[in-house]
Amino acid sequence: MTAIKHALQRDIFTPNDERLLSIVNVCKAGKKKKNCFLCATVTTERPVQVKVVKVKKSDKGDFYKRQLTWELRDLTEVDAKDASKENPEFDLHFEKVYRWVASSTAEKNSFISCIWKLNQRYLRKKLEFVNVSSQLLEESVPSGESQSVAGGDEDVLDEYQELSTREEQDIESMMETCEYAISNAEAFAEKLFKELQVLDGNYMDLSKGHIRALQEGDLTSPKGIEACINASEALLQCMNVALRPGHEKLMAVTQQQLLFAELRDTFARRLTNHLNNVFVHQGHDQSSTLSQHTADLTLPKHSPLHRDLLRYAKLMEWLKNTHREKYEGLSRTYVDYMSRLYEREIKEFFEVAKIKMAGTSKDPKGKFGLHGSSGKLTGSTSSLNKLTVQGSNSRRSQSSSLLDMGNMSASDLDVADRTKFDKIFEQVLSELEPLCLAEQDFISKFFKLQQHLTVPEMEELDGSMLSKRPPQAEHRHSLKDMVRLMMNKIFHSIETELNSLIALGDKIDSFHSLYMLVKMSHHVWTAENVDPASYLSTTLGNVLVTVKRNFDKCISNQIRQMEEFKIPKKSKVGILPFVTGFEEFAELAETIFRNAERRGDLDKAYVKLIRAVFMNVEKVANESQKTPRDVVMMENFHHIFSTLSRLKISCLDAERREAKHKYTDHLQSYVINSLGQPLEKLNHFFEGVEARVAQGVREEEVSYQLAFNKQELRKVIKEYPGKEVKKGLDNLYKKVDKHLCEEESLLQVVWHSMQDEFIRQYKHFEDLIGRCYPGSGITMEFTIQDMLEYFSSIAQSH
Repeated sequence: MTAIKHALQRDIFTPNDERLLSIVNVCKAGKKKKNCFLCATVTTERPVQVKVVKVKKSDKGDFYKRQLTWELRDLTEVDAKDASKENPEFDLHFEKVYRWVASSTAEKNSFISCIWKLNQRYLRKKLEFVNVSSQLLEESVPSGESQSVAGGDEDVLDEYQELSTREEQDIESMMETCEYAISNAEAFAEKLFKELQVLDGNYMDLSKGHIRALQEGDLTSPKGIEACINASEALLQCMNVALRPGHEKLMAVTQQQLLFAELRDTFARRLTNHLNNVFVHQGHDQSSTLSQHTADLTLPKHSPLHRDLLRYAKLMEWLKNTHREKYEGLSRTYVDYMSRLYEREIKEFFEVAKIKMAGTSKDPKGKFGLHGSSGKLTGSTSSLNKLTVQGSNSRRSQSSSLLDMGNMSASDLDVADRTKFDKIFEQVLSELEPLCLAEQDFISKFFKLQQHLTVPEMEELDGSMLSKRPPQAEHRHSLKDMVRLMMNKIFHSIETELNSLIALGDKIDSFHSLYMLVKMSHHVWTAENVDPASYLSTTLGNVLVTVKRNFDKCISNQIRQMEEFKIPKKSKVGILPFVTGFEEFAELAETIFRNAERRGDLDKAYVKLIRAVFMNVEKVANESQKTPRDVVMMENFHHIFSTLSRLKISCLDAERREAKHKYTDHLQSYVINSLGQPLEKLNHFFEGVEARVAQGVREEEVSYQLAFNKQELRKVIKEYPGKEVKKGLDNLYKKVDKHLCEEESLLQVVWHSMQDEFIRQYKHFEDLIGRCYPGSGITMEFTIQDMLEYFSSIAQSH
């Protein structure tokens, strides 16, 4: 066993700065015998860590390897199974129970005794020893192990040093307070040992390795950083030892404290200087690939920088606890440097986005233009400056509107342009979101902002971020407040750049505000779900206000242009541009807002727009000089009704029904008024007959009225033989054809309605003749069948 112990110490534990104190050969209880070793170890560096390690032979059996490691502090119970009889079985209770069978009871007892002593010395926690003989726990471990557990070669004895005058006086003073100092030297020595144990290596003794790491440890390699972390934690533990009254006057204590303070200041300076250099050098490396990223409209990822810096997170926490001014100085340096780096990256990123976005407004001749503007787009890149904004040559008008949508949106080029714009805007937001979230996560971890900070502390980092508050209003702010302050400074350019990009998109085409409202709303919703108080959520929320304002302005402009619309005098009206424009707007909006969070904004806009459309259709109809008012109303409300029926916009159901009602009313009015012209005299005669009856003349006595006798009736009917009626209807068809527009295709609908109305009037005339001129034998010169043939042949001939 000694040879095995020596081999394990040499091959496994010495390379890890551990000392093997006890070993037991075991196998798992109840399973096929497969031996391994349980080892009790301690670390050689302070603070001491005690572990239980499971070691087994490799599959080939040519060397040993570490398989499992448990911290002794995680052990809750040791069960020896039987305190009175020899039994090689025992259990160790960690996160679960491990059942073992030792190769001998002696090995088992020696291992358990070592565990007990290690617990007593290093942990002093309540560890249950069940079914273990009390004698076993009181016995000393064998000489070899006792030496290790008790200290032995762990502690290097200092060379003899003569007491100073001050120390001699302190000892004499202490002896005077103890009456038994001379009579019972053993008791006095015990008292001295207990009171001076604070000077033991486990309290105020820093190993030479730790001192070396603090003074000259490598802060560039992972192993060196880990050594510095362990050394800094050990130093902090030594400096925070609670001293008993009077101990602080001992020279040894004072000297150690001075040493610790010097080590702390030295390491703080080294760490601060190194991290400052890391900030600078990492930033230069990061900028080297900037042009490649911007060309692809992507932002550089800072994960390599974050990964490298996070290795120092524990050291930043140490600096925060020991040198707050240096920690805050590093925080300001990081924020100032990163704000310049991000500003450069973000500015170039947005310049490329603007160039790509501006490219979506090229006209068929390849000329770049933005409506409603002239001059040049501002920007740092020469390529963007060369893009002249040519409002007069643009294929669009001042801004996209319901007036020009009819000619503009039907173009495949326009659809492609808007799709491209949508992708560019989404790409911009999709790049910004992970960038901000990654930086925020890094700041939280690297600067260890779990602790609350007061308002003055945050104002010291960036006084411009918080307004001064009266003393009584000061309160403690959380991690999120501090992170948000740093993020505001680092990404101060994002909100400005986003608003500039949004203004450009709106200038190119005001309908882009629909895309931007949907995209921005979705990203705000996503950011709020992650953290409603985060920098990203707040910034995108602010920008969303601008986008919503542009959307409202777009709707207001459509309404204003409807109100300002004037038709040329003596020209056929047809379907008004803002009616077809509303149709195209609705088609576009329904596509964009499908499943969008801001559907309510669109519904409100729909109601405003449709009411304006209704009002201005009536205004134009009243002002029309060439096209009859009924035709303007009939055709345009028929188009509106068809649009709303096809798109099924639920918030406009009432307007859809109203449009249908207006269409049918004006169709009927136009048909009746038009049919009065080919049979004008006949219509007037029977209107006179109905008027006499209405005045009280009996129907059978109407024929005795001079103006409405049988002779006059025959004369009027004779003026409308079948040939003349057909001629009149043919002229009516041509007139209706001139009134109606081709795009709405209502000519046949109107002609069929006229046929129905003519038949109704014919029957009405026949009924009046039968009631007012009974037995006269007077009939019309043409029949209903003749009339149907007239209508059919006229329609087919045209």
